Amino acid sequence: MTTLEQTVERKDVLKDVRRFVLKLGTRVVTVHNNELDRVLIDRVAKEVAGLMKDGYTVAIVSSGAVGAGMGRLGLKERPLRIPELQATAAVGQGLLMNAYKLAFRAYDVPIGQVLLTDDGLEDRWRYVNAKNTLDALFRFGAVPIINENDSVAVEENKVGDNDRLSALVTHLVEARLLITYTTVDGLFTADPSQCPDAHHIPVVETVTPEMIAAAGEARGAVSLGGMRTKLHAAMSVTQSGGAVVIADGRQASLREILDGAEIGTLFLPNSSQIQGRKRWLANTRKKGVVVVDAGAVTALKERGKSLLASGIVRVSGAFDAGELIVIADESGDEIARGLVRYGAGEVKRIQGKRSDEIAAILDGRIAEAVIHRDDMVIL
Repeated sequence: MTTLEQTVERKDVLKDVRRFVLKLGTRVVTVHNNELDRVLIDRVAKEVAGLMKDGYTVAIVSSGAVGAGMGRLGLKERPLRIPELQATAAVGQGLLMNAYKLAFRAYDVPIGQVLLTDDGLEDRWRYVNAKNTLDALFRFGAVPIINENDSVAVEENKVGDNDRLSALVTHLVEARLLITYTTVDGLFTADPSQCPDAHHIPVVETVTPEMIAAAGEARGAVSLGGMRTKLHAAMSVTQSGGAVVIADGRQASLREILDGAEIGTLFLPNSSQIQGRKRWLANTRKKGVVVVDAGAVTALKERGKSLLASGIVRVSGAFDAGELIVIADESGDEIARGLVRYGAGEVKRIQGKRSDEIAAILDGRIAEAVIHRDDMVIL
């Protein structure tokens, strides 16, 4: 593919984007000694303010709270114990928001701090409430500055990293594009810092599990992410019909990216799009797994049927009725996700049974299906 063809393709892919999410990594927004990079933050504010005048709406997912807190507290390594990590984030989050406030104030653009945890996104009602809040900020002409709520998050409700959070926010605000600013210019055939012969990959049609497995983890003392987490985010967004650009935030221009310039790596949207409530189902963490036989796989994937107890051969994990679980085939491949209508103990009791046998097993209680088609997304 020639450079011209890539540029034309990018223009075509991004021409309808009017709302996008910009994710800034820790190593992008901080400099030596974990001080915030005010010059970069000011440049981002200037670019975003200019794009807003042209009709774009932008949400920013910004890392850097822990890093900024480390800088203010004189810490050289990211704290490992939760209380110290939360305290560091609490110190840094104020510094981070103040930097964005001052940068955007120069262009008379208000900002709104939005701190999220995983349980705030996995509950459907809270998810919709967060969406409504962000939509209201857009209507007010404000830029949401979003981060994980590290000052209170614990293992049970952590999103995990801001790459995953940026994908979830892209779904939440129904953006057509996620731009991830990092310290490398996109995806390479190998780690360019370790392999001088690594080749840049300008366009990715499909993110594969093999590609993710070959990608690197973060090696810094401050940041959590790496190219692997960015590829997971890219897979999530592209499966829902969005595009992703990963670029070097120290050099990239948002307007040039949106105009189709060959900057970073473009991940193309999947033509088979997951929309609406099923997008939330596809991107929420699972609570358990049911394994189904070949007949059930065919019924689900090819005939659009609900999951009945008769097709279930194995159950794992602890889950309650109404929680999200994975449906896998007998080789262990995930084929779907859905909201289960029974708890794990009940599913184990009725697995492999016909629908007319369930009432006697569960003392008269019976649901139409273990997972109804309306509560399921095929992956």
